[in-house]
Amino acid sequence: MSVKRLSATSLYKALLLVLISIFSFSGKLNAQDGEKLFKANCAACHTITDKKLVGPGLQGINDKREKEWLHKWIKNSQELIASGDADAIAVFEENGKVVMPPQPLSDAEIDAVLDYIANPPADQAPKQEASEEGTTAAQPQGEDNSFLILGIIIVVLIILVGLLRSTQVSLAKVVKEKTGDEEIVINETWGDSIRGLVSKNKGWVALFIAIMVILGAKDVWDALLSIGVHEGYKPEQPIKFSHKIHAGLDKIDCNYCHSSARHSKTSGIPSLNVCMNCHKFIDGTDGKTFEYNGKTYPMPEEIEKIYKHLDYNKETGKYGDNPTPVKWVKVHNLPDHAYFNHSQHVVAGKQKCQKCHGPVEEMDVVYQHAPLTMGWCINCHRETAVADKGNGYYEEFHARLTDELKEKYLKDGKLTVDEIGGLECAKCHY
Repeated sequence: MSVKRLSATSLYKALLLVLISIFSFSGKLNAQDGEKLFKANCAACHTITDKKLVGPGLQGINDKREKEWLHKWIKNSQELIASGDADAIAVFEENGKVVMPPQPLSDAEIDAVLDYIANPPADQAPKQEASEEGTTAAQPQGEDNSFLILGIIIVVLIILVGLLRSTQVSLAKVVKEKTGDEEIVINETWGDSIRGLVSKNKGWVALFIAIMVILGAKDVWDALLSIGVHEGYKPEQPIKFSHKIHAGLDKIDCNYCHSSARHSKTSGIPSLNVCMNCHKFIDGTDGKTFEYNGKTYPMPEEIEKIYKHLDYNKETGKYGDNPTPVKWVKVHNLPDHAYFNHSQHVVAGKQKCQKCHGPVEEMDVVYQHAPLTMGWCINCHRETAVADKGNGYYEEFHARLTDELKEKYLKDGKLTVDEIGGLECAKCHY
């Protein structure tokens, strides 16, 4: 290799090393996609712990089942059951014969999900600290330093390129002085080196630019998709109300406090008179404490806040004339252009609160469990069977179906929401 080509060639090799490093690092980033895939396709029915949601908890699933079996089950559980697989039949029966819908995931995507289940981030949303003011969104799950690390790698490689270039220029000068060869070209500036590199490697440079544009476009797209998505949002409330105590330990039905969920579009925030049905008698004088967001608090202090807002004197049992509202912080927020009706889902759909809100009975501080994106809702409508048992409307609906339509819509043994028009745009946007 002649000296006049040495500088540009070395720069080319160094920049190629940068590109290879970016590709290698991108591969590592792709391993994190398992978390996104799990949340989009699995989190509505499963947890990565041993807690059962709709389906069983998936903790240790990689040790319990063979990888090949898991791939078959995830892609089409009913097909595996129909094949007579004993394990598949056992799992189906153990979970009340609830049908797991087929998942349109590739082998690589399934592997990413299984890897996420086996090696979840240390910080999961339920364990995150809430903001003291109760208005700040929770930090993303698991601290992601990937871009910082990538930036450091690029800076280090650029420094190495600079040192290499300086060495090559010095060597070229020495050779030129000793040999007197006027054909040896010395690129004195970075601009000369870059222009020489580009002119001799136009194809590779074009490929490099195209790859950078594609990766940049992907990052922009991902950023746009995250707008308005507040999964893990966990504000602290003005009164430290623990759902873990009320819905979990005390087994109070969600609809007792959120009674309008059966009759209205909104589930409603219970008024304090509902609290007083119990706390007129349970006043905390027994000195009990409770856990809230990882800290221990005396129960009487929080119950006193209820009395203060109601201007209630527990000694006389009388209410004053100066009640004040509790400024609760709303956790689950849908955009104004999306219509959601609680009563339609709770009464007609017979859906459990946990389907959207997660295991509330295990939460002291309630947080947003699901992403509540359009894609998440669509997946639910595709997977969820219509509650048609004992419903005369659907019995008539089935009776009117032709054999051809029965074969089309009931071949999997259930009628899903999307099959009765649940994906039609005007259902949610009008």
